[in-house]
Amino acid sequence: MIWRSIGFLAMGLLALSGVSCSGGGDGTKADSAATSRQGDATSLEGAGATFPEPLYTRWFQTYSQAHPGVQINYQAVGSGGGIKAIIDRTADFGASDAAMTPDEMKKVDVGVQLIPMTAGSIVLAYNLEGVNELKLSPEAYAGIFLGKVTKWNDPLIAKTNAGVQLPAGDINVVVRADSSGTTFVFTKHLSAVSPDFANTVGANKRVDWPVGTQSKGNDGVAASIKATQGSIGYMEYGYAQGSKLAMAKLQNKAGKFVEPTQASGRAALASAELPKDLIVWVSNPEGEDSYPIVTFTWIICYKTYANAQKVKLLKDALTYGLTEGQEFSGEMGYIPLPEAVVAKAKAALDNIQAAGAGGKE
Repeated sequence: MIWRSIGFLAMGLLALSGVSCSGGGDGTKADSAATSRQGDATSLEGAGATFPEPLYTRWFQTYSQAHPGVQINYQAVGSGGGIKAIIDRTADFGASDAAMTPDEMKKVDVGVQLIPMTAGSIVLAYNLEGVNELKLSPEAYAGIFLGKVTKWNDPLIAKTNAGVQLPAGDINVVVRADSSGTTFVFTKHLSAVSPDFANTVGANKRVDWPVGTQSKGNDGVAASIKATQGSIGYMEYGYAQGSKLAMAKLQNKAGKFVEPTQASGRAALASAELPKDLIVWVSNPEGEDSYPIVTFTWIICYKTYANAQKVKLLKDALTYGLTEGQEFSGEMGYIPLPEAVVAKAKAALDNIQAAGAGGKE
C-alpha cells in the first residue's frame, strides 16, 4: 500500500533498548543487549498491532524528521506479538488492540502502562461483483463466521437487501491466522451479539474459526479478499479504504444499518468511560448513529526504564501522537481521540519513569 512505509519498519528486535530486564523488579538491572545501548537514547524499538501501523509509521516518521538523529522503528507483528515483546523485554514499547490481561501484566515485574493512542472501526469488507451496497444483520454476519450462512443469497442476507441481485455462489470467508487484536475486538463483538458464537467460538486474539481462509495481518486479509470474488472478511477500516474494498453496512443495537465513518465511530465511543487503567471495551454500543464495531488501540510502555533520556524521548514522542498526531487520524481512516481521553492519556504518561525517579503508581 502506498501509504505504508515498509522501509521504515525495523528489520528485527534483537538488539534493543535500555529497558529494565532483571528478575528483581526494581528496574535497575538490564540484560546484555540493553546494557550495550545505555548511551543510545535517540532510538526506540516498538512492535505490535497491525491495526494502527500505518498511523504509527506516519507519526514516527514525522516526529523523526522534526528531531534529526532520532529514529523510532515499529514492527507490525500483531497484538499478540506486541504483548509477547513486552513480556520478553525485546522492545521499548508494544502495541495492542487487545490491551493486556491482568495475568499478562503480572509477568512484567517493572509494571506496564497502557496508553490509548487512537481508535478505529472494524469493518466487513467484501468482493462481490455487481453488489455496491450490502446490509448485514448481526444474525447474518455471525452466521457467516460460524459457517452456517454459506451462500450469498441465503435468506438471512436476502431479507435485508431487497432489490439487490445476490449471487448464489459460495461465501469465501477470510480470517486472521496470527494472534490479533483485530480478531479479539471482532470476536468480542460477535460474542456480544450472538450467544451461539459466544458459546462455540468465544472471544480471543486467536480462535478456532469453524470456517475461513486464513491470512496474516490486516493487510493480508485485505489482499486475500481483493484477489478472490465472493470473499468477505474483517479488518481495520483504513486497510479496506486503502485497498478500495467495499464495506458492508452493519445493523447496530438500535436496529439501524450504519456505515463506518468518523461520525458513526465517534458516536459509538461517546458512551465509553475510561477507568483508571484506561482499558475499556464498547462491544455493542448504544445509539441510533453508532457503528457497532469500534475500539481504542493502546501503546504499551514499561512503568520503569533504565535510561532516563530514553524515557524522555518516549514520552515526548507519545505526547506528539496524542496532540498534533491526532490530525492525521481522520485522514487515514482512524477516529481521533475525544479530548477527555487525550487528557487522561497524557496524564498517564507521568507513570512512566526512569529507575529511581519515583514516578506515580
